[in-house]
Amino acid sequence: MVDLLGKKFIKDYKNYKSQKVRTAYGKLASIVGIICNVLLFLAKIIVGTLSNSVSITADAINNLSDSTSGIISLISFKMASKPADEEHPYGHGRIEYLAGLTVAVIIMVIGVELFKGAVKKIITPSPTQFSLVFVFVLILSISVKLWMMSFYGKTGKKINSKTLEATSIDSRNDVISTSSVLVGMLVSKYIGIDLDGYFGLAVSVFVLYSGFSLIKETLNPLLGEAPDPILVEEIKEKILSYDKVLGTHDLIVHDYGPGRVFASVHVEMDAKDDPIASHEILDRIERDFLKDDKIHITVHYDPILKDDSETGEIRSFIEENIKSIDERLEIHDLRIVPGEKSKNVIFDCVVPHDINMTDSKLKKAIDEMIKSKFPDYNSVITIDNSFAAIS
Repeated sequence: MVDLLGKKFIKDYKNYKSQKVRTAYGKLASIVGIICNVLLFLAKIIVGTLSNSVSITADAINNLSDSTSGIISLISFKMASKPADEEHPYGHGRIEYLAGLTVAVIIMVIGVELFKGAVKKIITPSPTQFSLVFVFVLILSISVKLWMMSFYGKTGKKINSKTLEATSIDSRNDVISTSSVLVGMLVSKYIGIDLDGYFGLAVSVFVLYSGFSLIKETLNPLLGEAPDPILVEEIKEKILSYDKVLGTHDLIVHDYGPGRVFASVHVEMDAKDDPIASHEILDRIERDFLKDDKIHITVHYDPILKDDSETGEIRSFIEENIKSIDERLEIHDLRIVPGEKSKNVIFDCVVPHDINMTDSKLKKAIDEMIKSKFPDYNSVITIDNSFAAIS
């Protein structure tokens, strides 16, 4: 259905990485959602009023809030597609994350209102009317929301949209909510126990939990979450596939919205190679990432002595034995600088954020480890934080 609608309304509809196509899909999904939710709201508010059902009325208000969320999503896709300017050199892509956060907050507000209405119905119960027409409307609503859940989910994955993925989860919540309302109505009719308020209470708790989860999920990219391990591995493998590249480290990824990823990385190459040729390889890496992956990557050149036996011996010793301090420790940029009476071993040590040691204690432990094998060496260690784990 996503491709069918895309083919009908979007030019070059399969080019999901295109910002223009991506924006068009976002707008299309938002418009479809607005239309469906307004129609469902009108149907349910009529049924809720006629049946005196607090749960159906609350479900109708929930659909009205969903249409509001659709309007927010529509505006966000339009604003996020704006090109970079002097005040926002990285573009406006994070507006989508803010829109997703807004949708999550709206879900929380609706959850609170559902909770209040359900508690009121439990404390002061009133009879709920039953009709097959009411049942038909609820079943129709469930069917529509199931389709919308699938539509939003598939579209969100195709264009990598947190906003649409959040809206898909919201549609799933609506399916559960309306199903609970339907079960409550049937139980009230055929068993004689009015559970309308209790089912409304259960639905409200579920909606609140979902809203909280969505807030957490949409806040992470705004706060600067760690890059996806799959993306990190893909970047590493692609860089290592280039001729003359010996290793890579210090990868940092900044997410400024879908399709607006900026990164920097250090790439190790043999110091004996022609620096002009090495620089050309690094330039090609940057161009290829931008062309193929839409990642603006900056590559730092790290020359290393590949065939130096002394450097190789001490590097191997440190890499092997540093794991006894913490399995996650890694080193890079190792070089040996002779001094008047001793030699300095200079290198960086990549440290995970949750290591149970201070920087000074860690440096002392590594220095003592090195001196146990190479007593004439002094260690000069720079502590690096691990922004993205490259193993």
